[in-house]
Amino acid sequence: MEETFGSWQDHGTHHLDLATFAAQLERLRAVAAIDDHTDVVAVHLSHHHDASPPLEEHLAAVGARAVDDGTVVGHHEPVTSPFALGPVDPPSATARAEAAERLAGLATPAGALGRLGDLAVWVAATQGTVPPEPVERVRAVIFAGDHGVARHGVSAYPAEVTPAMVQLFLAGRAGVSALANQHGVAVRVLDIAVDADLDGPVAEHKIRRSSGAIHVEDALTPAETRAALDAGAVVAAEEIDAGAQLLISGDMGIGNTTPAAALIAASLGLPAIEVTGRGTGVDGDAFARKVEIVQQALDRAGDRVDDPVETLTALGSADLAAAAGFMATAARRGVPVLLDGVISVASAVLAERLAPGAAAWFAAGHRSTEPAQSLALDKLGLVPILDLGMRLGEGSGAVAAVPLVRSAAVVLRDVALLADLDL
Repeated sequence: MEETFGSWQDHGTHHLDLATFAAQLERLRAVAAIDDHTDVVAVHLSHHHDASPPLEEHLAAVGARAVDDGTVVGHHEPVTSPFALGPVDPPSATARAEAAERLAGLATPAGALGRLGDLAVWVAATQGTVPPEPVERVRAVIFAGDHGVARHGVSAYPAEVTPAMVQLFLAGRAGVSALANQHGVAVRVLDIAVDADLDGPVAEHKIRRSSGAIHVEDALTPAETRAALDAGAVVAAEEIDAGAQLLISGDMGIGNTTPAAALIAASLGLPAIEVTGRGTGVDGDAFARKVEIVQQALDRAGDRVDDPVETLTALGSADLAAAAGFMATAARRGVPVLLDGVISVASAVLAERLAPGAAAWFAAGHRSTEPAQSLALDKLGLVPILDLGMRLGEGSGAVAAVPLVRSAAVVLRDVALLADLDL
């Protein structure tokens, strides 16, 4: 099949501008990759009979060919993207009803378990079985990346902290590491967009060095957004295939609360002043500058924010996009996700937009001090398990909530039923 997605004419010179054409072809291939049914990209190009080397050699260099009517066709293999857009099936309604009935029949006063009982019903629904299995295999993935806005005064710390913290995760000495060791949670850290050259498996899914400064430029190219979503989908599949019953998305990146606030503001239709928090502790002029940057980013993006992929491209980052792909894919695979702070929740909001229904597979591990997180949780219909005033990130608040998720499952599983009592 040959299909035309757009056109480009080299009006500026008498010779083929290979760099411009290659960039355009890359963009169009990114568009084609969104549609798994498309395997050919075509753009219209004016004839260049005097190009040197010949036009045919230029085109071959970028994987294209010319046909008689001046159309330039670039062929590629059909793409099956790891990440899939579209609605996801909800957790089992049958299991939810049976779990609620079992909860009501436990040998406890009615309602005595409070929200622990609600959490138990959610666990059972996501597992599709009553009573639920113990939640033993919990895996956290930390998506690390730098952000161009960090160079514009939005954080109390320099961007150089990000790669240093990645090394601390790898050494098992970060805050989330201590909590994960205590609670038996496996932790994996990935360099998605750290502004440094890191070696080894940590960088196997790297998209780029730092995302763009969103108030003056897009965070990502369309191809990078797609690659980040795919990376998150691949990582989710790897963790699920390794046996995960519950997933956690953690974060690391100086300046990351700024794109998180922008993503939530764009998705909820709110101004910057209502969503922007103090992040690592900025105040005074620095906080005012942060609000200004978020609003400039929203104004620059305009109505592009009506589309979730475009929202990530304009206002997000590679690490937040990867986390969104991770969460949406987990939901599609029927594995629940425990959310952390504002970074995790911003990605969850985008996951719900990319894969409607995904939020039913999410539970909120804790409430952070960032206003955008609370606003987004309300939008997603989620009530945090913990409210400790934490703002560490890293997935730490979610990991701290894991014992309560486990407790909820075993209470519904192991407490006797009133019907079993000899009364």
